Amino acid sequence: MNAPLPETGLTGRVLGINGLGRIGKLTLWNHIGRKAFNRIIVNQGRPVGRSLHDVAELIEKDSTYGPLHRFLHGCRAERVIEVVDEQSGELNIDGIPVTILRENRNPRDIPWRDFGAEIVVECTGKFVDPTVPADHPKGSIRGHLDAGARVVVNSAPFKIKDRSGGMPGDATSLIYGINHTQFDPKQHAVVSAASCTTTALAHMILPLLEHFQSKTLMTASLSTIHAATNTQSVLDSVPQAGSRDLRKTRSILNNIILTSTGAARALEQVIPEVRKIGFMADSVRIPIPTESLLILNVTFQAKLLDDGSGNITKEVLNGLYREAAQGKQKGLLRFTLEQNVSSDLIGDPAAVIIEACETHTRTGFLSVDLKEVPGLSQGVLDRLADSVVSVPVTHAKIFGWYDNEYGSYTNRLADLCVYLRDAL
Repeated sequence: MNAPLPETGLTGRVLGINGLGRIGKLTLWNHIGRKAFNRIIVNQGRPVGRSLHDVAELIEKDSTYGPLHRFLHGCRAERVIEVVDEQSGELNIDGIPVTILRENRNPRDIPWRDFGAEIVVECTGKFVDPTVPADHPKGSIRGHLDAGARVVVNSAPFKIKDRSGGMPGDATSLIYGINHTQFDPKQHAVVSAASCTTTALAHMILPLLEHFQSKTLMTASLSTIHAATNTQSVLDSVPQAGSRDLRKTRSILNNIILTSTGAARALEQVIPEVRKIGFMADSVRIPIPTESLLILNVTFQAKLLDDGSGNITKEVLNGLYREAAQGKQKGLLRFTLEQNVSSDLIGDPAAVIIEACETHTRTGFLSVDLKEVPGLSQGVLDRLADSVVSVPVTHAKIFGWYDNEYGSYTNRLADLCVYLRDAL
């Protein structure tokens, strides 16, 4: 029998979380803090330590953000977690009943239905293909639906192994503040909340795509200077058979590691207009625990002013970001003229923080041979004295911070879960 719900004035909705890794644990923290759900069921899937007290300690302490009680209530706060019942896995965390399940690893076998968990956040990183059937012997994200969930939210981008069938009709990628209102409870049951980098990037590029002066965006590229994750090794290790990237097994304590990111491809799923830009992205992993930096390079077709300068300047770009931070993206995009370093912004709840003092632009000319332009008729070319034209272009470099763990990503993931709760 479920424990009675606390008197919070809410509707008694139950949230499920599968996995207690970085995002699973911080998702639990986030919902404990916001109290949008009256009960939380966490599936660990296996015994941890010697008892439920060890699980409680795992949840309570964090090397990046400090103890949970201080994170929630300040430096003078006292502990907010207690073990209620060892056998049933019952905890009380800051007044919210939390049940820890320690038996089933396959999503299909987790008793979400018994607890009334309508929304389940899949945080293990193991079940990312929405085309895999629920009864697959190695498990599937769809198993959560068979187990009683109405909607499952994946805390990672979808990765479809066999693309011949395309994306299932009941699966979609949503980022809160970008396209989350496209959720249709009559259609969608499997949702990807994308990645930390894609979330921050989407909020960073949206003002550029929407602003009238920057719709001449021609191309863009991104580098994310990314904090370490558990995909890196603490010390050098031996790659698995078939590994293509030997750098991922090198020590993150001692190295800057070049790697890839799927942010550009995932961005196309939530902002389809990006497809025409030819966007590309890469990632550089560095040895810090959290807070990453987007370096966005964009090229615009410029309009020359009377003084010969381009119409898209640092002031123009910073102006549209300031406008977005005060308007449509208020609370999601933050604009700052301060000179920050990464540790200044750990835990900041914005999806992205524009470091506006470092915005740079430069206007030049691009020579284009119209003979190489597809679809241009020969008649047009014959009327030109020279087929080579000089096009004014402005290159811009824009910097955006994001806490890839709690601050930016986990907050947007939680925002999305609350929105889905209200939409069901």
